[in-house]
Amino acid sequence: MNHDESRGLYDRALSVIPGGVNSSVRATRPYPFFVQRGDGAHVVDADGNRYIDYVNGYGPLLYGHDLPEPVQSAIQSHAAEGPMYGAPTEIEVDLAEFVARHVPSVEMVRFVNSGTEATVSAVRLARGYTGRDKIVVMQGGYHGAQESTLVEGGPDGAEPSSPGIPSAFAEHTIPVPFNDVDAIEAVFEEHGDDIAAVLTEPILGNTGIVLPVDGYLERLRELTAAHDSLLIFDEVITGFRVGGLQCAQGKFGVTPDVTTFGKIVGGGFPVGAIGGKSEIIEQFTPAGEVFQSGTFSGHPVTMAAGYETLKYAAENDVYEHVNRLGERLRRGTAEICADQAPSYTVVGTDSMFKTVFTREGPADADEEGVCDAGCRQRDSCARYEYCPKTGADVADAETERWERIFWQEMKERGIFLTANQFESQFVSYAHTDEDIERTLEAYKEAL
Repeated sequence: MNHDESRGLYDRALSVIPGGVNSSVRATRPYPFFVQRGDGAHVVDADGNRYIDYVNGYGPLLYGHDLPEPVQSAIQSHAAEGPMYGAPTEIEVDLAEFVARHVPSVEMVRFVNSGTEATVSAVRLARGYTGRDKIVVMQGGYHGAQESTLVEGGPDGAEPSSPGIPSAFAEHTIPVPFNDVDAIEAVFEEHGDDIAAVLTEPILGNTGIVLPVDGYLERLRELTAAHDSLLIFDEVITGFRVGGLQCAQGKFGVTPDVTTFGKIVGGGFPVGAIGGKSEIIEQFTPAGEVFQSGTFSGHPVTMAAGYETLKYAAENDVYEHVNRLGERLRRGTAEICADQAPSYTVVGTDSMFKTVFTREGPADADEEGVCDAGCRQRDSCARYEYCPKTGADVADAETERWERIFWQEMKERGIFLTANQFESQFVSYAHTDEDIERTLEAYKEAL
């Protein structure tokens, strides 16, 4: 493939944009390709190279790059009527009612402009509602670029994970390993009366896709309820992607007190949302005293895109299609790995997928009972002891091999994957069985 145009654009970008990109995950080696346009399940770069797209904007593009006609019409109609008003519109009520009708935890919703803004607001809400300061998060979990959760360390002490954040922010944050029941129980034993909330993704989505072990989310629910703390599910990635319209909380049967959303809930436009029980969400101003506001919150174009996106999914076979293709892709990749890279672990669920380059595996990966379409954290599986359970497990994988070799090889074969070992990948409604077959052939060659 020729990448001269992308290289030239990157050279220009380096002069005016820090690192040449506006989000650090886009800084691929040796330089990113610049997308010119999307086309269904594909993107075309500035040099005319065409790729099957499994990044899908890091999750929000449930339909790929060709939006269904009702979604396109709603976007164009609301954009034509005026960019924004600084006043409420009917479409934000429509979307709030839809979310509240389908998501188990949601009675009321406040819309914001990004997943980061949603989690920032949810943390402030939890502290204001409970009158407590401490927030428990998962090591390897990601809740956007906010000071309270950009931390590293363990239950005995946390420090900011980025320069520019005062250590005082981390004093009230307690990181624990995901899927470790003993660790979370010990934290509540010591700090239970001071914990405002446990903030967790139901599935770690920015750390290679790590599913919860059996009973873990249920134990979080029990502990938070027993100590009058809130359970917050960050469903920015999994919301309306895993579990269909009920989201991951519906799939796992665990209902949090508060849920944060982003990505699909805005139909591909900038969005975030905080939903939950009315008595909690009404603590936001002006109904309550926890300040939250934003000029672009509830932007009519975003609200229209989100509402029509979700309504179309409710009325058509969207989830059946993307989940079927996701399973076929994971199953096919697992078969390839069993033959060519038996230590690697295929992960994901519904329309999410990834291959974690784990360093060890069972002696017999073909043993009956092995999860054949992505790790499901079954303790009866022969791979159970080797499948990633925490963010640290994924970090211990061959991350450099993924970024420096595998991603590059797949790109040269016309497959656009997320550029590091940690970010999730997604199947869209625009993908076809032929796309899956071509992708699996590329996996065979690249692995």
